[in-house]
Amino acid sequence: MQREALGAHFRARIPSLLEAWRQAIAVDPKLTTGDSLPKGQLFDHLPPWIEGLAAAFAAAPDAQPVLPSDSDLAGDAKAHGLQRWQQGYDLHEVTREWGALHLCLVDELERYFQSHPAAAEVQTGARRTLAVFLSGAASESAAQYFRLERLEAAGTVRDLEAALEDIRAIERSRAELWQQAAHDLRGNLGVVSNVTHGLALSDLPPERRSTFVDLLRNNVGALHRLLDDVTDLARLHAGQEVRRVEPFDAADVLRRLCDDLRPVAEGKGLYLKTEGLEALPVEGDAVKIRRIGQNLLLNALKYTDAGGVLVSWGHTAARDDGRWVLTIADTGPGFHSGPGAPLVSALSTTPGESPAPSGDSRPVHQSHGEGLGLAIVKRLCELLDATLKLDTDPGTGTTVRVFVPLRYGPPPPA
Repeated sequence: MQREALGAHFRARIPSLLEAWRQAIAVDPKLTTGDSLPKGQLFDHLPPWIEGLAAAFAAAPDAQPVLPSDSDLAGDAKAHGLQRWQQGYDLHEVTREWGALHLCLVDELERYFQSHPAAAEVQTGARRTLAVFLSGAASESAAQYFRLERLEAAGTVRDLEAALEDIRAIERSRAELWQQAAHDLRGNLGVVSNVTHGLALSDLPPERRSTFVDLLRNNVGALHRLLDDVTDLARLHAGQEVRRVEPFDAADVLRRLCDDLRPVAEGKGLYLKTEGLEALPVEGDAVKIRRIGQNLLLNALKYTDAGGVLVSWGHTAARDDGRWVLTIADTGPGFHSGPGAPLVSALSTTPGESPAPSGDSRPVHQSHGEGLGLAIVKRLCELLDATLKLDTDPGTGTTVRVFVPLRYGPPPPA
């Protein structure tokens, strides 16, 4: 009867015990995470556990107070550890919470025995039951928390390993890019050196001198463009470029760009057509949009030998996705699979994605300096939160679409 009365007392006192435990947590300076939790979340999983403790108090004297790892009560303790991990506790706070509960239960037990004298064996059994339940529950809760910590740490390690491999791939691509730039510079400088030596010959025929002058002019111009690309890319890699957002008419910017480059197309016997809205008011960085369009358009004109290029702009097919689209379609040789070309794969990625591994795609026409132009486009798109999509077939041409936000939100606080 004494054991049953003790069990009934603890069962009736569950709300008061939980409130005493909450107050003990509130005054503990080392338990701060629980301050922001509502009572329901703070007490979750503990009422059934105290019910189990009360049932153990009331059990027959020969019953062994145990907390099997597969019991419902052990499940409540594990759930407590899971919940606390999800709520941002550290392991020290989890164990201190159980310690605070232990003190509340001990105090309640002692007060009961002071007001309800019981046989010594009943008191000893009750204290032993409480010790077993508390140690088992705290152990299960902490073990569950620790298991989750290990899982989280293992996931973090995997993420770090993947990020490190991405960085290595980017560094490999960057190294290949600079090697390509150095190769192009050496090639152009070699031509300039040879032509300069030839022009110094006193017996050089006039027609030969004219050819040498044309070669010199072309290669000096190529060197100038290549150095500009190297400078642009270095600034982008160094994070020295920033997004300057202001209202502008994208249609006007792109139409002027095409007007400026139309002589390049006509010089090769190609057409350069434009198609799009008469006006396309957006917010963004007009200078960088022009640079993206210029790099892609020059690349298309450079490697298209017949036909031409169509530049178009307007709303996306969805029209409500908050973006506008720039499209550059050429009738050039297109792309095909092959070794190398670490940067061309960037044309089919979105901001935040890792570039495809080297070897995924290579343009038939990739040549001097093209990798730099594509790398600049990729970096500028990342800076503008724009997305690049590539549609190509060898021998039928390439279509590149740039999806750009219509508006940008306020910059994040410094």
